[in-house]
Amino acid sequence: MTTATYAGVAVDLTDEGFFEKPEQWTREIAAEIARAEGIDPLTDRHWLVIDHVRQQFLTTGTGPAVRALGKGSGVSVKELYELFPKGPAKLAARIAGIPKPKGCI
Repeated sequence: MTTATYAGVAVDLTDEGFFEKPEQWTREIAAEIARAEGIDPLTDRHWLVIDHVRQQFLTTGTGPAVRALGKGSGVSVKELYELFPKGPAKLAARIAGIPKPKGCI
């Protein structure tokens, strides 16, 4: 476990950069992580996906895999890769402040 500071808040991360404590997340932190990943600004479509990922985590305890993310968020898989080019499920999870989805390698 490591600690990083985003938007002035110290957060606990795994070695892969995923949140250990999702309750530490804020929208300001999300925007800062996204900028560091080359996504700036976060658009309404990004937020639609991020909010869906967080809701899915709060409901099931894990984030969705890519196909489920596309189906559940209403954003096509093609658009997911345009919005989150380095791997939609993992990158959206990292920005959304949740642990790494179980379906991701």
